[in-house]
Amino acid sequence: MVRHHTFHNGLKLVVRRMDGLLSVSMGILVGAGAAYESAQEDGISHYIEHMQFKGTATRNAREISDAFDNIGAQVNAFTGKDMTCYYSKATTSHAEEAFALLSDLFLHSTFPEEEAVREKEVICEEISMNEDTPEDLCLDVLSHAVYGEEGYGRNILGPAENVRGFTKAAVDEYKSQLYRPKNIVISFAGAITFDKAKELTEKYFGGMEGGKFRPRDKSVLSLRQSLFKNKKIEQVHLAVAYPGISRTDKRVEALQIMNTVIGSGMSSRLFQEVREKLGLAYSVYSYPSFYRECGHLTVYAGVNPKNAKKAYAAIGDVIAHALKEGITQAEFSRAREQIRSSGIFSQESTSSQMLWYGRNLLHDNRIDSFEAQQARYDAVTLDDVMQALSETFGGEKRGVAVVGDVDKALPL
Repeated sequence: MVRHHTFHNGLKLVVRRMDGLLSVSMGILVGAGAAYESAQEDGISHYIEHMQFKGTATRNAREISDAFDNIGAQVNAFTGKDMTCYYSKATTSHAEEAFALLSDLFLHSTFPEEEAVREKEVICEEISMNEDTPEDLCLDVLSHAVYGEEGYGRNILGPAENVRGFTKAAVDEYKSQLYRPKNIVISFAGAITFDKAKELTEKYFGGMEGGKFRPRDKSVLSLRQSLFKNKKIEQVHLAVAYPGISRTDKRVEALQIMNTVIGSGMSSRLFQEVREKLGLAYSVYSYPSFYRECGHLTVYAGVNPKNAKKAYAAIGDVIAHALKEGITQAEFSRAREQIRSSGIFSQESTSSQMLWYGRNLLHDNRIDSFEAQQARYDAVTLDDVMQALSETFGGEKRGVAVVGDVDKALPL
């Protein structure tokens, strides 16, 4: 059972009750992320996410950690392109204590200066780690190739010089614009009733002032670039982006089924051809990215430098063959069943359900039920999937990225 409610200040609540469990996941989702930032703010969403844990009016950073551990609760947060999420998972008997702690760090963080100095260095180490993780770095370069240096092209971590320069005034200004009730969703999933979740939200968030909220515009470019970054590493990491669709497009399910056939899982064409048959890569896969205004489909592979051109060509051959010969009924049925099963598995995860319903309400102001989603997959035909294949791969590539010991970009 899923129920939702909008409070007087614009804050939204969604609750997915899951009977028979002994735990509950809870999240605070904010419409703030890298895509909303200016050049000067690049990285500030992620910086704020870190600093929210570093002390409140009543607890320091260590006391926050100890308080969650004392009740056996899990707590964490993440920043994305268009969303930041703070979440916890606790046993039902400690649900209110966990939510009280989560709301405290979210609403009452003080951003102590001594913690800020240390945490900036921690984040700079995270930036260095990302630079030393070539798969992640390659996908960041691909974002630049597709969307440029702004909006969805921004790196979530931001540049180190920005991070070191963030001030409390800059944080307060950013939060005053985006950390507003109308831009926040509270999501619960698990062994909790709607009435209890509503009571907790009113208790801890009822005093949050509404104020005016004006959504920030994002810079949404659609570029066609091939970029490279030289790194003295053992492999070459390459990624290709193809045109996609927004998350509210009616063709989403068809594209997901098509992607499963092409590059998701061990039975996919890319895995079977590039890895199993040709032995050119250990890791090769594809996945779609859906945003409010746009989207793209990524194909990635990590290969030996001497095989980079061969692997790039092999990826092109797999796609060309699919366009020419089509997708078989067996592939279509298998892919759809894989997605159906994945949806069923997610129904048994409180964390997945918390994020699913919270994200839908935050981004699209709607509740998308499991049954409705499954019905949409059931309604997809092989012709729909073939159309998605043609629309995605039938034109020009949107972007190409390569990271490794290379001195030039791959051809578009």
